[in-house]
Amino acid sequence: MRSIWNGAISFGLVSIPIKLVNATESHSISFRQIHLSDGGRIRYRKVCELDGEEVATAEIGKGYEEADGSIIPITDEDLAQLPIATAKTIEIVSFVPADEIDPLQMDAAYYLAANGPTAAKPYTLLREALKRSRKVAIAKYALRGRERLGMLRVVDDVIAMHGLLWPDEIRVPEGVAPEGKVSVREAELDLADALMATLGEVEMDSLTDEYREAVEAMISAKSEGAFEPAAEAEVEPAGGKVIDLMAALEKSVNAAKASRGEATATAEEAEAEVTPIRRKTAAAAPKAVGGKKSTSATKKTAGGTKKTASAKSTATKSASAKSTATKSTATKSTSKAASAKKAAATAKKAAPRKRASA
Repeated sequence: MRSIWNGAISFGLVSIPIKLVNATESHSISFRQIHLSDGGRIRYRKVCELDGEEVATAEIGKGYEEADGSIIPITDEDLAQLPIATAKTIEIVSFVPADEIDPLQMDAAYYLAANGPTAAKPYTLLREALKRSRKVAIAKYALRGRERLGMLRVVDDVIAMHGLLWPDEIRVPEGVAPEGKVSVREAELDLADALMATLGEVEMDSLTDEYREAVEAMISAKSEGAFEPAAEAEVEPAGGKVIDLMAALEKSVNAAKASRGEATATAEEAEAEVTPIRRKTAAAAPKAVGGKKSTSATKKTAGGTKKTASAKSTATKSASAKSTATKSTATKSTSKAASAKKAAATAKKAAPRKRASA
């Protein structure tokens, strides 16, 4: 990759020679302006306002326009002589946790490549120190005629630098939030949570620019003479339409499930799937004396009655069991006594017969 800036990282007394390489690139499709009647290119020409002559790039310099319209010429030599320590140095000023950086400050991203064999050891030292500390480095550097703020962090085995906007370049969001007090019901929040859970997470590498792909396909078809314009889709105006937020959320949950191949649910089922938030209910106040008892008191009485009935039932069962056991014992005793009497009577009858035979 082609470097756009050469310099060094100033890490205390350690100097790390590096090359600055763009970490991002734009894949957007650009168009040229043409003359509609014959298709000729329309170009911008750089013309001097004083003499009306076209000026070559080599003859163009920089100048600062004051409030009255006058121009003060500024040369590259003038800028190079300014006493800026960061002219060719990325000067690290502090190390902070990554979550302290507001994403609104993020600007362009760059890779910092070690510039030469002597840079390998200090480069690796800084990289491993950033990894172990789990922090990012805040630095100042100069690029394209101005001093900038940057954040250094580790990406794989490379030190990357994100350009940061200065704190005073972040605008305060005055008048951006909706005016007036807007209330959101818990049921709506529950459905929003369900939608978020259904959509889940996504692999960032799987996301593609579908609009760019469609434009490329159209250009390819036009170049081959096989382009057929599609029927114009009807688009409903977005403004001024009142929507049923609950119904829209329910449809969104079902649409997300359908896209993932899951079974969709009806409106009632979708709402039933949401785990409701438990609310504390205030205890009902008892009514005046002479009136009906409160529901909670009735429940308590019913509970007490049930416990008493249960206790009585248990006692009855116990008594019944004891009675049964007593009867069983008496029956067995009577049976044994009857058997003994029968045996004695049989013995008496047998005794005279033996004597007679003798």
